[in-house]
Amino acid sequence: MSTTRVKVKIRCRLCGEKFVLIGKKEKGKIETGFRQCICSNEQDFEVETED
Repeated sequence: MSTTRVKVKIRCRLCGEKFVLIGKKEKGKIETGFRQCICSNEQDFEVETED
């Protein structure tokens, strides 16, 4: 099982806040531990990765 670390950019579509995190990519899925924005948004995000 191969795990790759990737840089993940997350932008909240409600308030525009931006977050840059390091995530783990396994089986095509990315896990960062990010759960919600500071505006309490939990679902509406733009997620972009840099391999």
